[in-house]
Amino acid sequence: MEFLKTLGIENSNAGISTGQNWKKTSTELHSDSPVDGKRIGSVSVATAADYDSVVQTAAKAFLEWRKIPAPKRGEIVRQLGNAFREHKQDLGELVSYEMGKSLQEGLGEVQEIIDICDFAVGLSRQLYGLSMHSERPQHRMYEQYHPLGIVGIISAFNFPVAVWAWNSMLSFVCGDVCIWKPSPKTPLTAVACQKITSKVFKENNVPEGVSCLLVGDHTVGELMTRDERIPLISATGSTAMGKKVGTVVAERLGRSLLELGGNNGIVISKDADLEIASVAAVFGAMGTAGQRCTSTRRLIIHESVYDTFKTKLVNAYGQLTIGNPLKEGIHMGPLIDTDAVKNYLNAIEKCKEQGGKFVVEGGVLSGEGFESGCYVKPCIAEVPSQLPIVREETFAPILYLMKYKTIDEAIELHNSVKQGLSSSIMSLNMREVEQFLSCTGSDCGIANANIGTSGAEIGGAFGGEKETGGGRESGSDAWKLYMRRQTNTINYGTDVPLAQGIQFGL
Repeated sequence: MEFLKTLGIENSNAGISTGQNWKKTSTELHSDSPVDGKRIGSVSVATAADYDSVVQTAAKAFLEWRKIPAPKRGEIVRQLGNAFREHKQDLGELVSYEMGKSLQEGLGEVQEIIDICDFAVGLSRQLYGLSMHSERPQHRMYEQYHPLGIVGIISAFNFPVAVWAWNSMLSFVCGDVCIWKPSPKTPLTAVACQKITSKVFKENNVPEGVSCLLVGDHTVGELMTRDERIPLISATGSTAMGKKVGTVVAERLGRSLLELGGNNGIVISKDADLEIASVAAVFGAMGTAGQRCTSTRRLIIHESVYDTFKTKLVNAYGQLTIGNPLKEGIHMGPLIDTDAVKNYLNAIEKCKEQGGKFVVEGGVLSGEGFESGCYVKPCIAEVPSQLPIVREETFAPILYLMKYKTIDEAIELHNSVKQGLSSSIMSLNMREVEQFLSCTGSDCGIANANIGTSGAEIGGAFGGEKETGGGRESGSDAWKLYMRRQTNTINYGTDVPLAQGIQFGL
């Protein structure tokens, strides 16, 4: 495919990079597309020795990169944004082909890179600290933020480029350097991003090691989490993975930014606009084939509109088109691999065993165009609210429906799961909306009204509570996690008074 050539993707690609320097090893990781089952290419895998060499290079680069004024670093990030604009179509197609999401979603993910670059450019002139009045005469107090060091980024397959950009672009303007371990399921998109970044960095004489790539399996991630030379680990993935990462990083008193599981619900009120509610629910449930951490998995519907809304959903699902995500008019592509298909089928069986009733049946698609074995049907099940399977996150297009009578009951149902990422209420009743968004409402890090659970903008801090990990990325003041805070006090007088009025005479 032409977009592979444009991005410099070959049959065999180096998987270890510190910028201009790329290295191949004898062990390769193969990338097969879930779209058609064909091999896209192979990427060499980092060894422990490669890992140590990359960390040493990154540590050396940090000593120089941190000295460059933040607005100057922002200028380089601005150029990165332009470079990704130039490659938006090609990279979007690669994201779609390697991961399986629709082309529109692939292009949208690259747009997130561009958007976070724009955000980071402005941020480079706004790394503000506060000034405070001192209780001591002729003293001034203020705080400032300094670069932290090496940021280790462990990303997941479902957003193979955007999450890296959220972390790396903020890190770059903050004066940090990055080591990226992408998902082994989507290594070629990572190679493409590193190639684009390396070209811009070379043109600006950026030190070797500011942006590093390490393709590998979980052993590379384990090396990163244990490494005291890496003060911050940003990890996106399952809750089980996050618990391991958080524990190891905490033991060495490092920082971790965890973006983990989601079991996101939408409350459909009796006062909802059912038209916009159905659009939001359908996209939330089957966008990216249900493989977003913000995918809608539960609909909590008022009993008075339950049957009407269920009928609208069933009709909408009957109009969905499933197939090659690179083609126009396709609503949903494949799951990432056959293991994901097995998890999807197991969840359906558990739901049935536990008493769930499917109003839109699931199943694996076969025949022409579905040869990869990764295409499934989005399905809908009516469930009693306390089914164990409803409390689990299945990374697949399975949507659970349940009824409620009062808004308090709906909020209780909504908050009854261990995950706490994204949430929404569909209601034109101001009181219900405000209650859902209040401290007695949704317990998620993201709470919306009259939009779905999926599709966050980069301007807001992204992340969740409970087993979602508590991390925050992207917008707002998430940049502070990538820096170390320092409080400064300056005495410009001739005496040395102590705080709290303590007297210490000599």
